[in-house]
Amino acid sequence: MKLRSVVCLLAIISSGLLLALAKNRSSKIRVLIMDGFSNHDWKQSTLLLRGILDEAGGFEVNVSTMPGTGSATWANWRPDFTAYDVVIQTCNDNGGNGELAGVKELPEWPEAVKKEFVEYVRNGGGVYVFHSAENAFVGWKAYEQMVGLSWRSADYGSAIGLTDAGKPVRIQPGVGRGTGHGPRGNVLVTRLGNDPIHKRMPRAWLSPGLEVYYYSRGPAEHLRVLAYARDAEPGLRMLWPMEWTTTFGKGRIYISTYGHVWDGDVQPASMRDAAVQTIIPRALEWLAGRPVIFPVPKDFPNSDAVSVREPIPLPSIVRR
Repeated sequence: MKLRSVVCLLAIISSGLLLALAKNRSSKIRVLIMDGFSNHDWKQSTLLLRGILDEAGGFEVNVSTMPGTGSATWANWRPDFTAYDVVIQTCNDNGGNGELAGVKELPEWPEAVKKEFVEYVRNGGGVYVFHSAENAFVGWKAYEQMVGLSWRSADYGSAIGLTDAGKPVRIQPGVGRGTGHGPRGNVLVTRLGNDPIHKRMPRAWLSPGLEVYYYSRGPAEHLRVLAYARDAEPGLRMLWPMEWTTTFGKGRIYISTYGHVWDGDVQPASMRDAAVQTIIPRALEWLAGRPVIFPVPKDFPNSDAVSVREPIPLPSIVRR
C-alpha cells in the first residue's frame, strides 16, 4: 500500500510538472521595449520592432519611454522589469562623438532604474541589446559587462576579431583603432557552430543596410560569438563579431548591430530583411529561456542574394 501511495504521488507531481511546462511553452513571451533617446530614429525603430513581433506572434509587447532628463516624471519613472521575460534595450546616449546632435545634456536612466535593471538581469532576466544600444552608457560598468563589447575609444578595453578561419582572437587595449564602421551595404554574415538561435539557417547569408562595427571595446567577458562579418572600411577589411551573447549573473544578453534606422529612413531594408525578422523572435525565445521554435522561412536569404520583405505593418503604441 505504501508503494502504491508513493507511485500515485509521483504520478500527480509529474502530471503537474508537465502541465506547468506545457503552459509555459504555450504562453506568450512578455517583452518590454525601452526607448526615449538615441542618435538613431528610436520612435520608428520601436514601431518597426513592434510590427515585426506582432507579425511573428507569440509575444506580448509593451513600451516604456523615458521622460525628459531632470523632469518630475523622469524622477518617478520606474519600469517594472520583473513583469517581463525579456527587455529590448534601444536607448543610446553616445552619438559616436560623446554627445547627441542638438542635445546639450546627455540623457541617462535614473540611478534607481539602473539598479533595478542590473538586479533584473542578475536574477535571470533576458536582454536584447538593439543596434546602437551597444554604444550606450559609457562608464556604467555593469552595463558594459552585460554588453561585452561597446563603441569605445582604442584604449577603453579589449576588442574581439576573428581569423579567416572564423576563430575569435582577443585584441588588447590600445592595439588598433577605436570603434567605427565603414559604409553600410549588403553584408555577408557567417554563423559559427550551431547555436539554437541559428539552427537550421544557412551557414552564411546576405543582409542589407548592415553596419559592421570594427574594434568594439569592453571587458569582453563571458562572451560567445555567434556570427561574424567583414567590415567595409577602406584599408581595414577585417572580420568582426556580428552577433554575440554574454551572461551576467543568471541573465542572458544577446547583442547585434542589425536594425539600423536613421532619421529620415522610411521602412528601411535593414528591418524588412527576412533574416533580421527571423533572428529577432528566435533570439527573444532564447533569451526568455524557451525552446527556439520560430521557423526558418523559405524566403530566408542565402549567400547570393538578400531577401527584403514588404513594408512592416505599423501598430499604434501606448507609451508607458
